[in-house]
Amino acid sequence: VQLVESGGGSVQAGGSAKLSCAASGDIFISCGMGWYRQAPGNERELVSIISGVGTTTYAESVKGRFTSSKDNSKNTLYLHMNSLKTEDTAVYYCTADCGNFRYWGQGTQVTVSS
Repeated sequence: VQLVESGGGSVQAGGSAKLSCAASGDIFISCGMGWYRQAPGNERELVSIISGVGTTTYAESVKGRFTSSKDNSKNTLYLHMNSLKTEDTAVYYCTADCGNFRYWGQGTQVTVSS
């Protein structure tokens, strides 16, 4: 199982960014796919999850600003982030929930400056 994130970097507050997660084909369709993030000094927290049946859940802190989507033809999960705030600065991780196990990507840094 491989999850490879890309698209992180530095962005100004109020700007936008898009993260991508390329996943192994054998898990992409059957597993729930999600995004977590971890800011310095904080615990890792949920950003969004797309369940195996396609239901999407967002953390309250990102609702209305972030959108997660899947492209099954490319085995890729996306996170579109708009109206970014400095508090969105974190390492963002892609996850796959397959049965009772959660796979993690290596993470990609997003830094939002004021």
